[in-house]
This record gives sequence, structure tokens and C-alpha cells, in this order.
Amino acid sequence: MSEKPRVTRAGMGIMVMDAKGRVLMGLRNSDAALADSDLHGEGTWTFPGGKFDFGDGFFEGAARELKEETNLDLIRAEIISVSNERADTAHFVTLGFLATEWRGEVKTMEPDEIIKWEWFSFDALPINIYAPTRKLIENFRAKRLTGDL
Repeated sequence: MSEKPRVTRAGMGIMVMDAKGRVLMGLRNSDAALADSDLHGEGTWTFPGGKFDFGDGFFEGAARELKEETNLDLIRAEIISVSNERADTAHFVTLGFLATEWRGEVKTMEPDEIIKWEWFSFDALPINIYAPTRKLIENFRAKRLTGDL
């Protein structure tokens, strides 16, 4: 069995906030193989997101991942966070987006990976949050682009 090449990849998280100030979060499967996270996110709550594909524009990649995971159509978004995620198994530069306009009804599109989606008040988030999602939230609350400098 050969080892995965050690490369830095680019990923994204999309904070979808509704008119009530609630954010959409998904619960990752607690089985590491099904949670599909190089950064060990099994059993944690996360924003929709994923990895950029080769050639993706920022908006294009975010819109694709949001649709694949939640069935929501991204209309407009802005970059609100940049973070550097490092683990023994992976290294990602992660862009955090705020979905400023979107449409559709939330559906659990990949139930093996994300077992359910729920809306949370931004003031009452779950405790076990995926590390890249936590950084995005911290940057948003601090009104800064990154805390990794």
C-alpha cells in the first residue's frame, strides 16, 4: 500500500445564514471512513463545503459543493475567512464564504457523509464543531479575514 502524496490542497466552508440569523450545520458521520475528512472531522458539526476541484473558480467550487451537499443553489457569496488547516494526514488552505443569497430547500444529499442538516442560532451553536468551521466562525465573530498570521 502506497502513502498518499503530501500536498497542500484548497478547500472551502460555506456559512449559510437565514433571515433569522440561524446558520446551517451538518453532523458528520462518526465513522471516519464515511465522514470523508482528511482532517479527522468525524462526529462533528460542520458548514457545507469541501475541496476545490482542479480549475474551479472560488464561487464555482463553493456553489458546486453547496448543491452537492444540501441541494441549495448559491446565488451570491463573499469570502469572509482564510485559514490554514494542518494535521498529520492533510494540509488545507480553507476559504470561508458567507452565502449572502441562496435559494432552495435543504435536503440531506449525501447521508453517508453528513447524516443530517440543522439550523442553529448563531448564539447557540453545538460544542463539537469541525476545526475549519470553528476557525471560520471565530474569524467572522472577530470581523477579521484570518487569525492564522
